[in-house]
Amino acid sequence: MSRIAGIAAVSLVAISCTEGRSRPTPDQVNPLDRALAAMGGEEKVRALDSIVVKGTARHWEPQQSVKPDGEMRLAGDSTFVLSRSFASGAARIEWDRKLVYPSPREYRFTEVVTPASGYVDGIDTTSRTKRDLDSNPPRHSMSALRLAAAQRELLRSSPRLILEMKSAPASVRTHAPVDPRAPALDYRAGDVDFTVAFDSETGLPARVTTRDADNVEGDSTYDLVLSDWRDVSGVKIAHRQSYELNGREVVRIQYDETRLNAPVAAAQLEVPAELRASAARPAAGKVPYQWVIRRQFIGTFLDSDAVNFDSDSTAGLRLAELAPGISQVVGGTHNALVVEMADHLIVFDAPINEWQSRWTLDAARTKYPGKPVKYLVQTHHHMDHAGGARTYAAEGASVLVGDGNRAHFERVFKAAHRVDGDALQDNPRPVHLEEVADLKVLGDGKRTVEILRVDNPHAEGMLIGYVPDARLGWVADLWSPGRDKLGDKPTPGQAALVAAVKRLSSTPVRFAGGHGTTAEYAPLAALAAQPQASR
Repeated sequence: MSRIAGIAAVSLVAISCTEGRSRPTPDQVNPLDRALAAMGGEEKVRALDSIVVKGTARHWEPQQSVKPDGEMRLAGDSTFVLSRSFASGAARIEWDRKLVYPSPREYRFTEVVTPASGYVDGIDTTSRTKRDLDSNPPRHSMSALRLAAAQRELLRSSPRLILEMKSAPASVRTHAPVDPRAPALDYRAGDVDFTVAFDSETGLPARVTTRDADNVEGDSTYDLVLSDWRDVSGVKIAHRQSYELNGREVVRIQYDETRLNAPVAAAQLEVPAELRASAARPAAGKVPYQWVIRRQFIGTFLDSDAVNFDSDSTAGLRLAELAPGISQVVGGTHNALVVEMADHLIVFDAPINEWQSRWTLDAARTKYPGKPVKYLVQTHHHMDHAGGARTYAAEGASVLVGDGNRAHFERVFKAAHRVDGDALQDNPRPVHLEEVADLKVLGDGKRTVEILRVDNPHAEGMLIGYVPDARLGWVADLWSPGRDKLGDKPTPGQAALVAAVKRLSSTPVRFAGGHGTTAEYAPLAALAAQPQASR
């Protein structure tokens, strides 16, 4: 198969868009012929050998907002140079990314994607793998998951996509329900299901859609919206490309300069020999596309097929005992805390996905036999710390959230998850949700656990936890104990934490974090107490 030299063989687990639908009649196939004619003619599109684009991109992250379901956070602005060879199926993207979230920083790096493998040259994330850290200069082969996502998006945005569809009539179906005002076709490329909608007036492709699993929003539409079509050497190319997640624009790409059939050096599209042996084939099966794609938006993607941890630097997650009856889930990018009570457990945070929640539940069941998780305390709504909350709900845990977070989590627990088929989808049940307006104390007669809402700049309704008998606190994102070195003054998040601690029943000796490990609290408190003039 030569379609973009095999890029169409990328894999995606999605609800099949073709079941129960008949193949289109010749009249119904006409949108492909009409689109090719509108683009400049099938012959000219078929003659496309390469494309070189200079452009800009702006990214937003909807699930890192300050307010649950509120205004999306701007991730940053980028410039890029894209070089694609349709003959070899390879692409090269040179990025200059200026990120503003979660912290201001700039990354200059290059991605090379081929039908068989891919690699990254340079630093593109704060979550660097051991393989990348050990490389000089920094470079690493792409994980199978990242490669699959990159190949899918290259195919989605290809100016040859319509030609690919016409060349594979057995993979094309009429999209149902049929809307004569906006004709659409379903196209299966390998394991990927696309729905391509066409502009009724111009005939040009207008929207290319997939159904993706999102750990917060559930079954989601991910659309590439094409506009600003311009003639380039006789072929119409969409110069505005907007990606929408459930109708909200999360990426805005503008082509500023486009050249067709410009020479692209073959050496620029090759994976270096020293990386080929370790290079992964594109992933098959359940690919968490939204996690892979959008963690790159904010420059925090861990390029590992283990998703939750770097398999080259650790054997996986583990329980680290911090005090009698208190364990921290460590070994990955995101942590949780398990607190033992007389006849049950309390867990703080459900990071990333169902896999990590399931691991935590199983590990806790082994360490604390006969004690179910009665409460999940969700410190805040951000996708990376709440993506596994549904797993606890499926186990019957009550979920405690901060003031103003109830409506958001009600939607999370009601969302359909047919694409990824999680535990709550398979075993739906009512979920007991409770908001913590200020301070809530859970106790069993021997141990108490304090849950406190914190005013802060990171997320509305943020909660922290405290176990008085162990003098141990729990915090996510405001401070990452054991990871973040203290500066010459506290960050806004750290200052918010220090202000909140004064309202606890006693002063913590240590804090454990949703990132990092643990650290003594006194140095942070002393830093916050310094007069402003001395900072």
